Amino acid sequence: MKKIIAIGGSNSSNSINRKLASFTASLIPESEVTIFDLSYVDLPIYSMQLETSNGIPEPIINFAAQIDEADLIVLSLAENNGNLNAGFKNLLDWTSRIKGRKTFAEKPMLLMATSPGARGGSSVLEIGKNLFPYQGAVIKNNFSLPSFHQNFDDKKGITNHELLNDLKIIISELNELQWK
Repeated sequence: MKKIIAIGGSNSSNSINRKLASFTASLIPESEVTIFDLSYVDLPIYSMQLETSNGIPEPIINFAAQIDEADLIVLSLAENNGNLNAGFKNLLDWTSRIKGRKTFAEKPMLLMATSPGARGGSSVLEIGKNLFPYQGAVIKNNFSLPSFHQNFDDKKGITNHELLNDLKIIISELNELQWK
């Protein structure tokens, strides 16, 4: 059984990116999915002074352990003003401070983004594709879902058949590579 961590790169309690990541992970056969919900994580904004005085917060240690246990990371990024969501960026900043660690621990990743707009988070997807390999992500493929509210239903998932087929092809290719 493959272990997958599905992450929505947003601290919104109703994150469309967490919905997309969770849906995508559910399409992967023979897998056990852990959904990481950043909206439940209460973190101070990273500063060197906080780290020095209080150490790494327990939720960060737990997040890193979930990454370490996973065989695949399914990450869908929220785009806020063309960039990473501040809550998610803060999570990355804290996690990167664990001694001897690259944030994504050289794990294979399916990197995704969605947004209510027609560009589907394409700006933040490019940021992730360029940044995350330096943080230990082994990006195997990427996917953008444009116009989330027109192409996704909370009960059915992706409703646009062409986009759903594109995602299924990506998942099939991941399975053929066995995520290596």
